[in-house]
Amino acid sequence: MKEASSRARNLRHVTAALGGAANGTMKSKREMDHLERTANNFRQEVISPAKVCGFTNESETVKRLCLAVINKDFTFKAGQWLKSRQKLSMHKPASKYLKGLKDKGVDFFIPGLDVVGGFSICSSPGLLEQEGVLELAVKHTVHPPAHWIHTQCTLDSEVALRVGGDFCFDPQPGDSPVNLVLIAGGVGINPLFSILLHVADLYTSQETKGNGYKMGTVKLLYSAKNTNELLFKENILGLMNAFPGKITCDFHVTQQSLQVCEELQPYIIEGRISAKDLEKHASKDTLWYICGPPPMIESISKLLKNLGVPADCIFFEKWW
Repeated sequence: MKEASSRARNLRHVTAALGGAANGTMKSKREMDHLERTANNFRQEVISPAKVCGFTNESETVKRLCLAVINKDFTFKAGQWLKSRQKLSMHKPASKYLKGLKDKGVDFFIPGLDVVGGFSICSSPGLLEQEGVLELAVKHTVHPPAHWIHTQCTLDSEVALRVGGDFCFDPQPGDSPVNLVLIAGGVGINPLFSILLHVADLYTSQETKGNGYKMGTVKLLYSAKNTNELLFKENILGLMNAFPGKITCDFHVTQQSLQVCEELQPYIIEGRISAKDLEKHASKDTLWYICGPPPMIESISKLLKNLGVPADCIFFEKWW
């Protein structure tokens, strides 16, 4: 492969930590671990204030948050994340904290919290360019930023943002076409959904303008406990209908007890993602992006290696 795979080689074996801790002792050690794990990750220079402009329940445990970004120079690549670190006063807007924080690795500020963690962006770069907003999907946990989003965050709440991470798909118009296989576990779908939406934008650009990067096909393999835990499933079905044969998906469920709705039935596979599910997509022009719990990533990576997939075609992001 030419330029696309050359650029992708620089992303191999990316790890991003999205965790936190419930008490002071644990938090101190967790902060050190998080900073060590992300020490070599790219961080954007631009820090921007933002306001919460919408939210909805994506599932019983996951809230989808929409943020209006103020700084017009703020950008991100499909698959990147926002990280949080800083204690802010509850009585000052987030914009007051931007001065002097440029080199401190402070990427996502929440008033009143002293935390280390992050959230993968689940929207496309195109949405930010067109409407000035980005989206996060956050699972409810005791991790302070996630807990704040689920219990205290309201419309017009102020935060501040900076993008980080090397896990992304950002092909340029002159790059060679590639196929993608996106493999998601649980809320690990977030950065891969961002990539999927970006691919849809690339398809649209090709169809309407006849220019830009010429994208190959995309296969999404998405595993969750049950269909209620499959995030963005309606959106994914819509993308498959909009780009038939170009975007396809298999939903894997491991603990399904209720009847699967008729709309999802053609795409449901019971059980974990297996070597058989992977081998049919292996080719020299395919790049593999994986995001989910560390044990899942290790298992899938081993299966791909056994299938003869080159290590420089496998990219992953672990959430914690």
